[in-house]
Amino acid sequence: MGGGGLVPGAARLHLIDGLPLLRPDEQVFEAMIKGWRNQQLARNLSSGYVDDRERTVRAFTRHADAMPWQWTPQHVDEWSADLRAVHGCVRSTLRNYQGSVRQFCDFPTNPAYGWVDECLRHFGTHPVQVVYDWNAATHADEAEGEPERRAFTRPELEAFFDHADEEVLRVRGKGRKGWLPAFRDATLFKVAYAYGLRRNETRMLDLTDFGRNPEGREFGEYGTLLVRYRKAKKGSPPKRRSVLTVWRWTPGTIEEWISEVRPGMRHSSSRSLWPSERGPRIGL
Repeated sequence: MGGGGLVPGAARLHLIDGLPLLRPDEQVFEAMIKGWRNQQLARNLSSGYVDDRERTVRAFTRHADAMPWQWTPQHVDEWSADLRAVHGCVRSTLRNYQGSVRQFCDFPTNPAYGWVDECLRHFGTHPVQVVYDWNAATHADEAEGEPERRAFTRPELEAFFDHADEEVLRVRGKGRKGWLPAFRDATLFKVAYAYGLRRNETRMLDLTDFGRNPEGREFGEYGTLLVRYRKAKKGSPPKRRSVLTVWRWTPGTIEEWISEVRPGMRHSSSRSLWPSERGPRIGL
């Protein structure tokens, strides 16, 4: 709860009663955005997630050329058509954008936050929900990938890994220092494939995340991998999962990187499995 029993994001926490506003449209909108941020952070949503939502709402506001208390479903229709026809957004992206606007509208229209009364006092009107089931993309299927997108075939995958290895040899043959990052990237691709990892799961791996598997002694110290940054649910920390090693080539690939190549990296003293030349952890 906020001051005086107010909930996070309440209008009275961001606008002072009785104080005249020099630029009412701009000031009320910015206060509303700030209140929405606080409300989301109070729900334990990540800062990155909140930032993405805010960017989407600001983009919609610019496209509509209107403030939230002036929005109509027609603004959503025109914006959605522009996203698909001009910007080429895929179905899932469009649905996520519409969802951000829908969730924003739920905030100022909720009586608990007092934004309806505040807007009526300043503008004589108030925000309403403008994204409905009948004018928004629906989530009808768990698998929303475009049909032309597919997994690599085995020959394609082998060609990809061969190219990554050849790039290491090419750069090293020229006597350039860049062969270390090239070797790191080649190993990173193989580890991501071997354990079925997402991008952030791969990026956030540490040296201590590998362990033994009593049922797979042939893999030595690399029998299991603890994935600590699995995709999280809203308001929850990242999930964890353990993945078993299944390919016989995996332990040797990882051991070569950790024991022979990684020590030559500038930030090799960090615990990250993938240090970069610019910092202790690679950015993907």
